Amino acid sequence: MAKQNLNRIKSVLAEKNTNNKELASHLGKTESTVSRWCTNEVQPSVETLFEISKFLKVDIRELLISTEK
Repeated sequence: MAKQNLNRIKSVLAEKNTNNKELASHLGKTESTVSRWCTNEVQPSVETLFEISKFLKVDIRELLISTEK
């Protein structure tokens, strides 16, 4: 089964001119964990997505791939 992109964390980090290291430091997570989220290898919890959205100052929905076509 092909890996499905479910989040836009990597894109939003780039849009906000920040990086994995800064996000990892803010959340108290490893850079490896954030990298795995950015590549959609694993997904953060809803609570973590909320913390990411606050850090990046975006609506939480901007971190997710739209289901609308």
